[in-house]
Amino acid sequence: MTDSAKPTLLVVDGHSLAYRAFYALPVDNFSTKDGQHTNGIYGFLAMLINLIKAEKPTHIAVAFDTSRQSFRTRVYPEYKVNRSETPSEFKGQIPILQDCLAAMSIQVLQKEDIEADDILATLATQGAEAGFDVLVCSGDRDTIQLVNDDVTLLYPNVQGVSQLKRYDRQAVIDRYGVPPEQYPEIAALVGETSDNLPGVPKVGEKTAVKWLTQFGSLDALLEGADKITGVVGGNLREHLDDVRRNRALNRLLRDVELPLSVDDLEVRPMDAQAVRDIFARLEFKTLIPRVAELAGIEQQMAAVTSAAAVPMPAPVEPSAADLRAWLEGADAEVGVTVVVEGGLPQRIGFSTTFPMPSPSAAGTSSGDSGRVGPAAAEASWTPEIADALADWLASDAPKVFADAKPQVKALRRAGLRLGGLAFDVIVAGWLLRPSFPDKTLAHLVDRYLDEKLPEADPTQLVPETEGATPGQLSWFTLRVAEEVRGELPPSVATVLTDIELPTLLALADMELAGVAVSHDTLAAFSGELGARADALAQAAYAAIGREVNLGSPKQLQEVLFDDLQLPKTRKTKTGYSTDAAVLADLQETNPHPFLDLLLQHREATKLRQIIESLDSAIGGDKAIGADGRIHTTYVQTGSQTGRLSSTDPNLQNIPIRSEESGRIRSAFVVGEGYETLLTADYSQIEMRIMAHLSEDPGLIEAFNSGEDLHRFVGARVFGVDPQDVTPAMRTKVKAMSYGLVYGLSAFGLSKQLRIEQSEAKQLMMEYFARFGSVRDYLRSSVEQARIDGYTETIFGRRRPFPDLASPNRVLRENAERAALNAPIQGSAADIMKIALFHIHDDFAASGLSSRVLLQIHDELVIEIAPGEWDAAEQIVHARMGDAAALSVPLDVQIGRGGDWHSAGH
Repeated sequence: MTDSAKPTLLVVDGHSLAYRAFYALPVDNFSTKDGQHTNGIYGFLAMLINLIKAEKPTHIAVAFDTSRQSFRTRVYPEYKVNRSETPSEFKGQIPILQDCLAAMSIQVLQKEDIEADDILATLATQGAEAGFDVLVCSGDRDTIQLVNDDVTLLYPNVQGVSQLKRYDRQAVIDRYGVPPEQYPEIAALVGETSDNLPGVPKVGEKTAVKWLTQFGSLDALLEGADKITGVVGGNLREHLDDVRRNRALNRLLRDVELPLSVDDLEVRPMDAQAVRDIFARLEFKTLIPRVAELAGIEQQMAAVTSAAAVPMPAPVEPSAADLRAWLEGADAEVGVTVVVEGGLPQRIGFSTTFPMPSPSAAGTSSGDSGRVGPAAAEASWTPEIADALADWLASDAPKVFADAKPQVKALRRAGLRLGGLAFDVIVAGWLLRPSFPDKTLAHLVDRYLDEKLPEADPTQLVPETEGATPGQLSWFTLRVAEEVRGELPPSVATVLTDIELPTLLALADMELAGVAVSHDTLAAFSGELGARADALAQAAYAAIGREVNLGSPKQLQEVLFDDLQLPKTRKTKTGYSTDAAVLADLQETNPHPFLDLLLQHREATKLRQIIESLDSAIGGDKAIGADGRIHTTYVQTGSQTGRLSSTDPNLQNIPIRSEESGRIRSAFVVGEGYETLLTADYSQIEMRIMAHLSEDPGLIEAFNSGEDLHRFVGARVFGVDPQDVTPAMRTKVKAMSYGLVYGLSAFGLSKQLRIEQSEAKQLMMEYFARFGSVRDYLRSSVEQARIDGYTETIFGRRRPFPDLASPNRVLRENAERAALNAPIQGSAADIMKIALFHIHDDFAASGLSSRVLLQIHDELVIEIAPGEWDAAEQIVHARMGDAAALSVPLDVQIGRGGDWHSAGH
């Protein structure tokens, strides 16, 4: 039989590769809506699909361990005893993986008292004897001993299971210097840490190979151990029993009695229904077509999927009168989709769970009065449609959207307002999964309905597939809303309805209003910064005697570490780090004129880029026409804590509390027809929330007494009277107070304050000695999050932290620090949003023309109409002050001026 005609047997180590896949893929990205983690399953199956596609085996089996106990643990009780406990996220994944393999008609083998490697060894031996080409896929180095002319090992690389190294006989010799059958002899001498098999001290792989080459075999080496000189020779003679034990334990069994023979492992047709059912349950949508293609069951899978899909309604286009009558008669939520082009409505679609009425005699609807079930209707945007829908859209009738804000803005540009916003599936989905939110309706349809949203290919002039119509999009939106709502915990549902949706409507108005910005002011400052950057560059060149590209990390590395011989910084893939923070530390410890000039040049260049991004955004809302204002877009779902961010342009990156920030903010001016700007921000809001959550009597006393917080805390920590707290003391306790909120360590505090780590540690001890409730709260909040799997703000917003249970120390400690901060920063975000939309709504209810323009960090910028200052200031003070009922007051600082900078306080 020629090699090309030989059948191929593929045997796979299930546990080994699933465990590697678990650590290769982020656990947060792979979990079902009922909380089952699936990263190990997904990674294993993706690898297996690729492997089968590439190798085209005729026979296949996957072997699993039954437990950590086997005949080897009876021989040596310490065998593998050092292995850490199985991560909780991995538990339960193996049985589900086995169910997936069963659906794919792949045989699974496991046997009590026997390890998976022994099953692989037995099948590989039987396969080779039966004339198969055998492929063994395992991440256990013990399987190297199985390699011969008929058996090849596929071994995963250190990064996971996506790449497999092919070991035939020659590849093993090239890598280890001995043939495959002797690899266990190397392992016996060196030991195997993962199996808790200690080797000969000070004997590594090179020494072991040298000895085996010299003596020919392990048995000969052990017999001639007296001939090995030096310390390692003595170590060998002292550990002969360990070596013999290791070799006995790493020898794989090749004659395990199995319930199936090699012939029983022939590749069989997959069960399309079973594959679809379990993959859909695990939310492995992308794997379904790959498995179907692999097995040649695309048609069967398509038929199964089609049978399972809910029929999409054919939308009707009723007359304006019929559409209005239908909507006004609705007694349930209505899904709404506004198709926006050029910032204005183009079409609008609706869907309900109740039938369309029969059309009026004058209508154009093709509806049927006898129809039942869900209905979808839509219409092109015309003045007639706008007039017919205006009252219903503005009413409190409950409406469900997907990504409502741009649609709300389009309606408002067209002169209509939206009332009754009951649900936004994008915002709700983000509240459920703030770490990895679904960005589009298509993503949500995929996740929650296990269906594919019909979408036209935007790259095709004449798309082969038509996308869903506005009415059908509304139908999908309504169905997704039902699924997402079912998963929302009551507290999170309250955050959606009481905080996020009112905020969404306020943000829409803020984006439409924009903010007036002076091009001349920005241009003048940009010119100054350009001249400053050029002068700094020339000075930097003079300091080193040549010109270099100051923006090139490679050239900077040559200057800093080769020419100037400065100490090397953090190692990176491309050399050594030249980022700003690292270079600032380097300048602190090893000052050099070039470094100082480089950092100043970077700062000037960065500021100029910020200014240019702002200047290029002046020009207005294209749907309205140029108005000389910047219309940023607020990203409501862009953070895990609930904080808002902004884009096009990003207003959050404008520096604060510096001379340069003042120059930039002075370009933000009061607009035509308005009197002045009002700025309002919270003073020390995160520390006030800390005082409330920790119930620390000292912090509460400080805020309720009205004293300067950091002076009060400094007096307690340093044991002096408040008037004797020096600026240096105040700086230290301020850094300490805010650092604790972000999980700052003694090392981090020492680095931030440029003090010895011992002093920083003593400072923390003194702080906690006087504010013990803060320490207790921080500890308990992380422990509670470890139990719950999430943190919660004062208002019920949740942030999941699965990595709190991670065996990876770096991931776990990062999660612990983030969990300290999440309830505090998230509560601050909630409070600001509550104040924001209440101020916005109160202005409208009071008939004021004043309007909120910006929300940046903890600050609001408001444009005041002539004669409205007193009324507006009263509303701002009241609404910001009572946005939350804390045990300490919310202190609000208000300023007034013709531009943002002068209005500062």
